[in-house]
Order: sequence, then C-alpha cells, then structure tokens
Amino acid sequence: MADIAENILYEDNHIIVVLKEQNLACCPDDSGDENLLDILKEYIRVKYQKTGNVYLGLVHRLDRPTGGVMVFAKTSKAASRLSEQMKTGDFEKKYLAVLNGTLDPEEGKMEGWLKKNAVNNMVYLTPQGTEGAKYARLDYRTLSSLGKYSLAEIKLHTGRSHQIRVQTAGAGHPVFGDMRYGGEKAQKGKLALWAYSLSFTHPVAKERMRFVAFPPDAAPWKEFGVDRLDLV
Repeated sequence: MADIAENILYEDNHIIVVLKEQNLACCPDDSGDENLLDILKEYIRVKYQKTGNVYLGLVHRLDRPTGGVMVFAKTSKAASRLSEQMKTGDFEKKYLAVLNGTLDPEEGKMEGWLKKNAVNNMVYLTPQGTEGAKYARLDYRTLSSLGKYSLAEIKLHTGRSHQIRVQTAGAGHPVFGDMRYGGEKAQKGKLALWAYSLSFTHPVAKERMRFVAFPPDAAPWKEFGVDRLDLV
C-alpha cells in the first residue's frame, strides 16, 4: 500500500488514529495477507528507531472490505482504557452505508441476535436463546434517498462481526456491493460501508476526541455528495 504516514490522522505517545483502506485486513489472519496492524508496527519501529518488538494494541476491528477511521493503542494502559470505554458505551462509532432501497421507517433501530459460523465465516440472524448467539443493536437514520438506493448513517451500540451487513440485509436493504449477504440484489461493486466517525475520550489526557474521514469520491458515494452533508 501507499506510505502509511499519509493515512495517519493523529498520533501521540499513547494512541495512533489512522484511515484504513478498503480490502486491507486490520490485523493478521489465516490468509497471511498484508495487514494494518503490522504495517503500523513497522512504521513505529522505523520512525522511532525502536529495537525488539513494537507494542501496538488492537482496540477494535473493521471488516476487510470496510474502510474508515481506526484507533490503535501504543501502550497497554491506553489499550485497557479504550477497551473499557467500548464496554461502557463511551467509544462511539458511526458509519455511512449506501443501501439498496430505503429503510422504513427512515429512522430507527435494529436489534436482534447474531451467530457466527466459523467454518464459512458467515454471520446469521438467529432467535434469542440460540446457543452462541450474541445480542446486536444499531441506530440508523436515512440521510438521502434516490429511489433505488439510499444513504444511511449508522451508529453501532454493539460491535458484532459483520453486524451492519447482516442486519440491513435481514431488513431487506443490503449494503451496496455486499453480494455475500444481499445476493444479486446488492449489486456488484466495492462494498459501500465506511466507518466515517470515531469518538472517544483520550486514555491519558481525558479530553474528548472525534475524528472524521469521508469515503472516496467514487460510485456510489459521489451520487450523494457525502462530503457536503451536515453530519454531527
């Protein structure tokens, strides 16, 4: 990938905030492919001339096809404090998604139970009480609708694997490009799911921080003029 320094939004002694490109794994997996965690470790090793192992804590994840803002912890103390914020709800993640059709109602919440099949790496909606199922909740609001497609802002309350993709597909409005969960209805193309806003309290300075990065100016995003929207 390009020089990772160009994707770094913020860095200090405790955290590093970076823009993850789509189709780049956020951490090592069975594929052995290049991943963001190792890229950042090498960046730190070279920049600060570190010897030995470089510590970098993975606080949260993004699916490989999803791009957007991520924060990594440069110390174990920062990692622990950010992880605690995720448990208490102080760690806020917002996404933009281009959906097929328009959700009805145009603003609301989705909640249910999800279970992951480790064999095929698929996640399924399942009844409450199913062994191994985890509760999932998100809030959404439709920002713009073009008939066939709509742009929605989604706020996660739980960070389940593939959560947005599974829950929107289950509602009959899969994410554009997500043929894995939406089938042919989703249309071929790069997955239109983007982690655009990340808010948390700095683990040491205790200041509230927010980072925003809009998706690329390409189809289908450009049809909605995403970078001109008044998002808070």
